[in-house]
Amino acid sequence: MSRKSSSIMALFNPLFCLRAGAISCAIGVGLGAFGAHALKNSVKDLNMLKNWDTATHYLFVHSIGLFVAGLVPYHASSAAMLFTVGNALFSGSLYAMVLTGKRWLGAITPIGGTCYILGWLFLFYKSFK
Repeated sequence: MSRKSSSIMALFNPLFCLRAGAISCAIGVGLGAFGAHALKNSVKDLNMLKNWDTATHYLFVHSIGLFVAGLVPYHASSAAMLFTVGNALFSGSLYAMVLTGKRWLGAITPIGGTCYILGWLFLFYKSFK
C-alpha cells in the first residue's frame, strides 16, 4: 500500500466513522424534511419525488453502516470509505437529478450502489480477520 493510500485509509479511523455517520444521519433528517415539505410543492413529477425518498433512505442505511464501522472491534476503514463514497455517488446523484431535472445523473447512481455492496462485503470479510 502506498503512503498516499495508507494516509487516506487512516482518515477513516473509528472516531471519524462515528462522527461522519452521526452527521450524515443528521443531514439525512434535514434532506428528508426538505423533500417532504419544500419539494412536494415545486417538483411535480412523482417519480422524481420517489427518487428523493430513495436517496434519503439509502443515505440513512449507509450512514448507520458507517457508524457501525466505527464501533466494530476490528478496523473497517475500507468499508467506511466505500459507504462514504457510496453516499456521495448514490444519494448525491439522485438528489442532484431531482433538483436539476437532469436525468442523465441517474447513470452515476449504480456506481454508488456498487460501493455500498462492496462496503458491506468488506465489513463481512473483515469480521473473519
